[in-house]
Amino acid sequence: MRRDLHLRCIADRGRMGWQEALGYNWRALAEAAVSRWKRVVGDGLRSRTDGCQATELAITINVPKWILNFGRPGNVRIA
Repeated sequence: MRRDLHLRCIADRGRMGWQEALGYNWRALAEAAVSRWKRVVGDGLRSRTDGCQATELAITINVPKWILNFGRPGNVRIA
């Protein structure tokens, strides 16, 4: 069923139109950003104490959000 919908969309819009409709390129960019961040940070925590681990975890969570938002344009309402 789902595959049929994808095939129909490809037939109607072409492969590139199908990728645009699915947001394929945005998803690929987000996955690449997460992959780069994991290579830098790694999978485990380096700190030993609970307080330092909490700080490290907060940084690990918030920095990728900040990086991804940095390149996005802001919405401005024109009245």
